[in-house]
Formats: sequence, structure tokens, C-alpha cells
Amino acid sequence: MVTPAPSSPPVRIGITGTHSTGKTLLLKRIEMELRSHGMTVARTGRLAKRAAALGLPKMHHHTATSTEWIICQGIADTLAAETQCADVVLVDRAPIDALAYYGAALEYRNERAEPLEHERLRLLAATQHPTFTLLLATVLDPDIPASATDGHPYDPRYRTLADAHVHTLLAEDHLDHVRVTSDPAGVDAAIAQAVSLCLEAIAP
Repeated sequence: MVTPAPSSPPVRIGITGTHSTGKTLLLKRIEMELRSHGMTVARTGRLAKRAAALGLPKMHHHTATSTEWIICQGIADTLAAETQCADVVLVDRAPIDALAYYGAALEYRNERAEPLEHERLRLLAATQHPTFTLLLATVLDPDIPASATDGHPYDPRYRTLADAHVHTLLAEDHLDHVRVTSDPAGVDAAIAQAVSLCLEAIAP
């Protein structure tokens, strides 16, 4: 039996931000709130772990190849999630995220991207920007070390560079987004905005 295609695309909410800034937890809370309102939700994620399992470099070792894999796999995961006919698809790491991590890796290693390759990756990520109904961008709180949030010994310099590249790309490309600070008020405001948007979009 073939599942019928949805009559209209779901609300697509993406998130970007450096690691250990609460992205996954925020999406989980949004999902819980949406489900409490009777909405169906599909969620993507775990791209970095899957890339590492394939042997692709990560963090400050990122390359153009690993960046392209993450962007393309993220797009494929999102399209697959949409076949579930959910009301809302939550995308853990919008494509701009991979581009920011690559830029941070190059700066960390004091290297420069090959211009045409970098432009190709940027255009690839840009194709997805208009598809997001809402884009959330977490903001790094330097007073909260990564090791205190999830136990992983992340390099603090690379983490800071990734945060800077995320927000620089958002500004350079004039992408509408909601900045999400780590304080409870900032998180609660982002959740409320996401839920309100979904209720408005899905209401009959």
C-alpha cells in the first residue's frame, strides 16, 4: 500500500548553531509542545555521528567533501521525513550549519578554501534557505563550557569559531532567523514562536 502524498508541504523548522548550545534539546521541547497540540512531527538529526561512522573528518578537520556530504544527506533526510506526511518537520542542523563548520575548520587550520569549491558549496546550501518556514540560530554563551553541557571535550576555540561563522553567514546572506540565547527566557520565547507559527500555518 502506498502512502498518499500530503496535499501541502509541512511546516519546516530548521536549527543551526555551534555544538553544545542546546539545539537538539530545543527541538525536543518544540516537538513535545507540538504533539501536545495534536500535531504530527518528524525530526532529522545525528548527521555528524553518521558522517564520522563513514570515516569522514569532523570538527576542525572538516573538508569540502565532508561538508558536501552533510549538506546533501541533510537535504535527503529532510525530504524523507516529509514523506511521513507529518504536519511539521524539525531539521536538526540546517544546511548553513555545515558551511559554517567548514569555514571554522579552515580558519582553525589557517587555510583558505578553493574559491570555486567554496562558492559551489555555498550555492548548494543556499538552495535550501527558502524552504524553511522558521530558522532558529542558537547563540554561544562563552560562560557555559561544552564539557559542562554534554560531557564531550570539545575544543573551545573551534566551538567559538563555529558560532562566529554561523552568525556571520546568516548576516551576510540576510537570512531571516530567530536568535536563541541559552537563558530560559530565550529558549521559552523560541518555543512559543515555533508553536504559534505552526498552529497558525496548520489551522483549518
